[in-house]
Amino acid sequence: MRTQSSASSDDQSEEFGLAETPQDPRQASGTATSILWKLYLSHTLSTWNARTFEFGAVIFLAAIFPGTLFYASCYALFRSAAAAILSSWIGRKVDRGHRLSTVRHSIIWQRIPVAISCLLLGFLLRSKENGLITLACFAASAGLAGIEKLAFIANTVSVERDWIIVVSDSLNLPRQDLNSAMRRIDLVCKLVAPLCISLVDGYSTSLAIWVVFGQNAMSVVFEYFAIAQVFSAIPELGLRSAIRTPTNQLNGDERAAADRGALNFLACVMAWLRPWKEYITNSAFLASFALSILYLTVLSFASQMTTYLLTLGFTSVHISVMRLVAVLLELAATCAAPILMSKIGAVRSGLWFVNEQFISIALAVGLYSAVNSQTKLAGMALVLGVTLSRIGLWGFDLCVQYLVQEDIPESSRGSFSAVEAALQNLFELTSFATTMIFHRPEEFKYPIYISVGAIAVSAVCFAAFVRQRRGHLLHTSRCFKRERKMKYTVLPTIEEEPEELPASPP
Repeated sequence: MRTQSSASSDDQSEEFGLAETPQDPRQASGTATSILWKLYLSHTLSTWNARTFEFGAVIFLAAIFPGTLFYASCYALFRSAAAAILSSWIGRKVDRGHRLSTVRHSIIWQRIPVAISCLLLGFLLRSKENGLITLACFAASAGLAGIEKLAFIANTVSVERDWIIVVSDSLNLPRQDLNSAMRRIDLVCKLVAPLCISLVDGYSTSLAIWVVFGQNAMSVVFEYFAIAQVFSAIPELGLRSAIRTPTNQLNGDERAAADRGALNFLACVMAWLRPWKEYITNSAFLASFALSILYLTVLSFASQMTTYLLTLGFTSVHISVMRLVAVLLELAATCAAPILMSKIGAVRSGLWFVNEQFISIALAVGLYSAVNSQTKLAGMALVLGVTLSRIGLWGFDLCVQYLVQEDIPESSRGSFSAVEAALQNLFELTSFATTMIFHRPEEFKYPIYISVGAIAVSAVCFAAFVRQRRGHLLHTSRCFKRERKMKYTVLPTIEEEPEELPASPP
């Protein structure tokens, strides 16, 4: 029989849209709600500051170096390159470190580089010199941006790919719902943070730099202690340190090479490559790679497609409205994905979502190719396809994230997710390279075709993963059964690997 305390816990769980198990004493006392709020607060502050600085730094550099995109492009390329090269190293640190210590270090190493960068950018904004001091300050800002990016990856990998699993299991919460809540936070920060800092920048660039500095300094205290309280409230989070692999542990061949001294470099290279080997040989590789290659695209409301739309005559207001509609559909996807996964499983849901994305983009690019690429009609075709594809993109993202959480052992969650982040940044770098090569508006069609090809490869890779996991792509007899009146009804949910259903009687 349900007790009064368990009923109260259910009421609290409904507040988050999560189905909690009333027998858990932490839920019955209301602690689960407090834990979730603190986890969400820490993640919101981390994401908000990262999105604000990411967008703000670009507009600050545009004000400091007017009339050229060279400095902003170098800044973005170095930031992504640092993530692509060093993410696997960050993953090993996450796997081998104490959970709370790792997250706290990631918070500190996000905030310190941002604070120093703001001081440097403020100096450059006021400085009238264009000599070695200016170049040195710019180079230092780019290096600090790389550090901030790596710290953000460490924080994201730790919380979204590791802590979420432990918290959901400890509090008996549906993991897909927690994943969706965290993704909604990401999307809201992605939309609102750039808008807020751009409004402040419209009034004064100097004031915007100090706003970034101030919010970065103030939020670190709340974020630092909120995540510590989550750690202390979930004892299971502290168990991981007992099974960590020592940082200096190498396999026999690498240790012998290090002892000989002459092959130290080779040992370091082998240690750096080991996470990549583990990533490729993992059962979730194809699903993760299918998600990563989607970053090789210009078909999003990022700087590349935004610049192209501006050349077609669209205004910044038009693009802001388009982006708002796209984000609303992305948020809708975070609500639809958990429901669909609960009914047909993460594997089938991922297949549906990635094909929805591919079909939306393929139809839009087909219409784009049929008209003059330098007209607003061509731009609207791209906008419509990209907007509709957001449902498939973010639904697919949540499905893959759930599958990775299921398949990756605790000892390698960090390294696997960090290698995935490195691949994503590598493909993002490639997308920047395509628009650097085809930089004229009339040549934008070539990056578009490359993007469509990347989405097609993603769909093929995930289809291969589905076949590898289930042994088939489509099995309509498991989804439908024929009734006497020649009608078809959907069967109840079937898990990912059920036994074959018995043949229906004639």
